[in-house]
Order: sequence, then structure tokens, then C-alpha cells
Amino acid sequence: MSGQIVAYVRVSSAEQNEARQVEALAGADRVFMDKMSGKSAERPALSEMLTYVREGDTVRVASLDRLARNLDDLRRLVDALVGKGVRVEFVKEGLSFTDDESAMSKLLLSVMGAFAEFERSLIRERQAEGIAIAKTKGVYAGRKPRLTPETLGQAQAWVAGGVPKAEVARRLGVSRQTLYNALSPAPKA
Repeated sequence: MSGQIVAYVRVSSAEQNEARQVEALAGADRVFMDKMSGKSAERPALSEMLTYVREGDTVRVASLDRLARNLDDLRRLVDALVGKGVRVEFVKEGLSFTDDESAMSKLLLSVMGAFAEFERSLIRERQAEGIAIAKTKGVYAGRKPRLTPETLGQAQAWVAGGVPKAEVARRLGVSRQTLYNALSPAPKA
């Protein structure tokens, strides 16, 4: 008897669209999705998926970099899954791993994982260079504020009225830190 096909999807932020990954993983019996940076070790859907899968299941991921934060994390996760008798498939790379891994498949995982980590590092470097150039030209303004003057005014009114800041942040759909930063006075230069 074969198990379920379980998909894992991760996008780095709530603003990013997961449709490309979901389409690549069509046909899965169950989908687990995290909308958070891969830098975080605390990914609730990933933890839930790791608990959910059973021997004979297949975990399908759109690409290596969607599952793991780095090469060590990739190896750890794949080893944990195949150790449970779960097959792991990476659609973009056309790779699959099972508990009967050969030395060659372990090498392939390490090499492909290293390339994915290297590629991500290059992207971050180019992004930082682009931002630095834009700043020198005066065209980089950074991210738009999450709170408009109107929503900030509403937040100030709620806080003044005794509503806890955590509740205000929930109502506005922002993190508590974003709210705290917006409500704190601007530092003097």
C-alpha cells in the first residue's frame, strides 16, 4: 500500500505569492504552507508536516531552497524524513531520496544543496550592491511604511483608549514590533 503525497510550500513573506509552488505540486493529498523567512528555524507548517508524515508517504517540495535554510538544514531534514521511511522529492531539480540512499545520492544532495545556498548568497550580494548604488543616487527610499498616517492615528487613538498594543497590532494586521516602532518618537539626530 502506498502512502500519501504531502506537499510543503514556503514563501518568504505574506506578500509573496505561493501559486507557482502550489501549481508545481498539484495532485498532493495534503499541503503544508509556511509564509515566513527560511532563516527562521521555527516554521510551524514544516514542524506539523514532519509530525504528520508516515512510512510510505512522499514529501514533495518545489525546490531545495523552499525546504531548508542552508545545506546543514537540508541534510538534517532529508535524513529525518527518509529515516522515517518517507520519500522526498524536489520537483525543480528532479531529485528524489529514499531510505535506500546510495553514496551517490548523498553526494548529489550535498552538491545541489551547496549550489542552492551559493545561489542565494549571490542574490543577497547583488541585492545589497543594487541598494547601495540606489542610495548613492538618492533613489532608494526603502520599504513603504506598513502603517499609513490614517492607520497610525487610529492606532494612537486605540492605545490612548486603553486597548493593549498587542490587540491593536492584531487589528491592524501588523507585527507588534512594527506598531511599537511607529508609536515611538523619532530619534533626534
